[in-house]
Amino acid sequence: MISTGRVRIQPSLVVWFLLLISAGSSLFALNPDLSISQYAHSTWRVQDGAFRSAPNAVAQTKDGYLWIGTEGGLVHFDGVRFVPWVPPAGVKLLDPRIFSLMAASDGSLWIGTGYSISHWRRNELINYSQLSGRIEAIAEDHDGTVWFVRTQITDGGGPVCRITNDQPQCFGKADGIPFPIAVQLRVGNSGELWVGGYSELCRWKPASLSSDCFAKGSQVPETFASIKAIATGNDGTVWVARERPGSFLQLERFAQEKWTTLSYPEIAINNSDVTTLFVDRDNTIWVGSANHGVFRIVGNTVRSFGRTDGLSSDAVGRFYQDVEGTVWVVTSAGIDNFRDLKVVTYSMREGLTAAGAGTVLGTRDGTVWIGNFHALDFMQGSKLSSIRAGNGLPGLYITTFFEDHAGRLWVGIDDGLWVYENQTFRPVRHADGSKLGIVFSITEDTLHNIWARAGKNLDRIADYRLQEETTSPQISTSYILAASPQGGIYLGLVSGDLVQYDGGKSQTFASNEVGNTRQIRDLLVEPDGSVWGTTLDEIVRWKNGERKNLTTRNGLPCDEIFALVEDSRGSLWIESKCGVIEIERAQLDAWWEHPETVVKFGLLDGSDGMQAGLTPLKPQATRSADGKLWFVNGRILQMLDPNHLQRNPVPPPVQIEEIVADHKSHSPQAGLRLPALTRDLEIDYTALSFVAPQKVQFRYMLEGRDTAWQETMTRRQAFYNNLGPGHYRFRVMASNNDGVWNEAGAYLDFSILPAYYQTVWFRLLCAIAFLMVLWSIFQIRVHQLRRQFEIGVEARVNERTRIARELHDTLLQTLHGLMFQFQAVRNLLPRRPEDAMRSLDDAIVETEKALAEGRNAIQGIRSESRDGDDLAEFLKNASKDFASTAKPGESLPTFDLIEEGQRRSVSSDVNNEVCRIALELLRNAFRHAQATRIEAEIRYDAQMLRLRIRDNGKGIDPVVLREGGVAGHWGLKGVRERAERIGAKIEFWSDVGLGTEIQVTVPAGVAYQAESEERLLQSNPRTKSRAKQS
Repeated sequence: MISTGRVRIQPSLVVWFLLLISAGSSLFALNPDLSISQYAHSTWRVQDGAFRSAPNAVAQTKDGYLWIGTEGGLVHFDGVRFVPWVPPAGVKLLDPRIFSLMAASDGSLWIGTGYSISHWRRNELINYSQLSGRIEAIAEDHDGTVWFVRTQITDGGGPVCRITNDQPQCFGKADGIPFPIAVQLRVGNSGELWVGGYSELCRWKPASLSSDCFAKGSQVPETFASIKAIATGNDGTVWVARERPGSFLQLERFAQEKWTTLSYPEIAINNSDVTTLFVDRDNTIWVGSANHGVFRIVGNTVRSFGRTDGLSSDAVGRFYQDVEGTVWVVTSAGIDNFRDLKVVTYSMREGLTAAGAGTVLGTRDGTVWIGNFHALDFMQGSKLSSIRAGNGLPGLYITTFFEDHAGRLWVGIDDGLWVYENQTFRPVRHADGSKLGIVFSITEDTLHNIWARAGKNLDRIADYRLQEETTSPQISTSYILAASPQGGIYLGLVSGDLVQYDGGKSQTFASNEVGNTRQIRDLLVEPDGSVWGTTLDEIVRWKNGERKNLTTRNGLPCDEIFALVEDSRGSLWIESKCGVIEIERAQLDAWWEHPETVVKFGLLDGSDGMQAGLTPLKPQATRSADGKLWFVNGRILQMLDPNHLQRNPVPPPVQIEEIVADHKSHSPQAGLRLPALTRDLEIDYTALSFVAPQKVQFRYMLEGRDTAWQETMTRRQAFYNNLGPGHYRFRVMASNNDGVWNEAGAYLDFSILPAYYQTVWFRLLCAIAFLMVLWSIFQIRVHQLRRQFEIGVEARVNERTRIARELHDTLLQTLHGLMFQFQAVRNLLPRRPEDAMRSLDDAIVETEKALAEGRNAIQGIRSESRDGDDLAEFLKNASKDFASTAKPGESLPTFDLIEEGQRRSVSSDVNNEVCRIALELLRNAFRHAQATRIEAEIRYDAQMLRLRIRDNGKGIDPVVLREGGVAGHWGLKGVRERAERIGAKIEFWSDVGLGTEIQVTVPAGVAYQAESEERLLQSNPRTKSRAKQS
């Protein structure tokens, strides 16, 4: 992404910047007591792709970004990514070659190009095209006025210019500037300007337009500068490098109105090789050269750093110090930076004899002793010295150290033991004069006996003589000793066991892990008698006969432990494969009480300068008399000061750089509106901390989506998918390398527009339409239920009407006749008994006929219980019932049933009505047709259900068919009404004496029951019951 701006300057950025200013120069500066090689050094080269062309200038704006001006344009840097700067559309720099940069106090950036000067302010680029010339240097005075100097002038103005209220003004000879072009510019403590031409240096006062000029009289041509570089210090001192003869560096210092020449024979370069001077916040002088890299001058001490040491190039162009104290160096091939480290390294460059530091010991007099290859190195103060093999050291290899109660140094050298006292080595041998063997560890008990683990033995020494020599399987597998404050000594075994040896007796504290073969590598005994030990993958503590293990399960960041040392506050410092771990005493006590506790710790790793490693020699870590902690790893010596461990208190400023929505980039401006249906969203952010950018951590939250902060560690991007329309706020915060959080962070408000179907009005219309559909479905269902109920009620009413008609037409007539017959019988008795008996017999026959007619009349009601029967079965059963009610001696017609097509499930209502129609037609055929054959045909077609009933009886009078039935009879009329109710069509074919055929056809859409309806009826008992009752 090519960025053109930021969201806005948050208030936290202002607080951050004010904190940096108010903290003072000492807080954010390099430690002048260290050499350049002891600083952290990083480099970015053109050849590695960091820049498109060589850099010329560096500046840091208030938002935290580092800007690099190159031959091909402007680049900004956040510690991780170099991003080419692109101006807003429609404008561009007058010249892409950038030779100078200056970050102003108002947060803007001034850009000096090969043609003129430009100003980048609040996402606006202002070009001052009315000016011409190459801008060599830019500075801001105490009043906020911007000044710059130039060469290659074509507009006729002076070499020194200023810009006030966006209006440029240039000054020349008439204003006290004696030379036509200027290449150097610095602001003095009193607001004066130090301006350097090719051959003169002037102190110019803008208020009075007066100047004092120095270094006059140089006879070199203007094309070859005699004033090479100038610099001003915090104390008002001015430093100048001017061309002069000599084979070493000479600088001019102006202080208290007096010039002094300082010579530095250690810097074997001619002044003509000087390209730039810089004074940092500690008033340390940095010198850049054209061919020999960087030199740093602290008092009378000179250090150098060049390409062979890792500098990107020996051709140095400019220095810059950022707000965190990091010093940046611009070279012809890239940029470098130098910063302080918490862990200071001492190597051969700082004075070690060899790259073989294998053991270290701090003694009470403040000396730090280092066992090295062919030398015993020692440090007193900041000076490293050596006792070398063949020049005082009675051997080649140092195996171990120990200082006794009298301050004597006991040293294992090669395969013997020596005492170093009064600058003399004294051997300790067996009675026969032989050496004790390789000494692995030394300690001293409470009785001042010296114990040495040498060869395969445990030796006790007093008065420089071997007093006792003990051996055992346990002793031969121990390589580390420590004294017990209660008397005797401790031995750490390769099995992981701890042995206490006192007065010839031993007590073993066994490992609590079966089959444990992890060697005790280091021991640390506390005044209360508790013992700390290290194995390959854990820290062990023995106290009051109990052993507990501190492992990665308790929060340790790694599991390869090399050495232990305790600081003056009781905190434990653990050298491990991942660095030096610090655990405070309170955390250790809490863990001992509750072994499942996860401890809090601090970690100094490679970014802090720690280079951990395992050495087989002991001790590997020590504390010196001044409280500093020292470590060796088999190659180098390292030191940290836990009492003065510089921590970065500044929370990093946070910036949101870019939003990418569906692969389209958007500038992170407040109120950003993203298009509808945005699916993939990427938000790029950063935090500006250059001390250890790889340790900057982030957390973010998208309000409107996330319910909690998302921990991303070091990733500088957030991703979201399928966000709905609405308003969102993205918030991000960051912490620096020491875990100090900028909780204000940065935020960006944006919204995603809705598609038409995501709008409120569309959803409202959909809701209304849905409710209307539900209402319509409800109304249809209510109508269906009402119609079903009405059909059921109508069927019952019709059936009861039919029964009433039947009773009226048959049973009532018969009963009325019986009444007359019984009256006749009454009249015949007692005079004519025989006639009365015959009449009574006739009445009995008529009574039986009435009973049969009654049964026939109520058969329609019984049929309701058959509404679920198959139609064919119903017709068979009905024919049997009619046959059973025939009069004695009455001939019965034969009945045949024919089925065609695949049987289909018939709707319940249709089935009931068709059954009743068929029942009525069969009744008429059996009772009135006087037929000898009755035939029923059922046909299941895809288009219809068809029922035909035919007989060979006497037929129906055409008048009856035309009039719809016999007056006072309801059979045919009821049949037609039932057919009409279910949408069926009924047809009659009949003639007198030729029989009758009746056809009922029901459309398939009405007749056949749908599978979905059938499932509904089966799953809903209430619906099923209601259907049966209808």
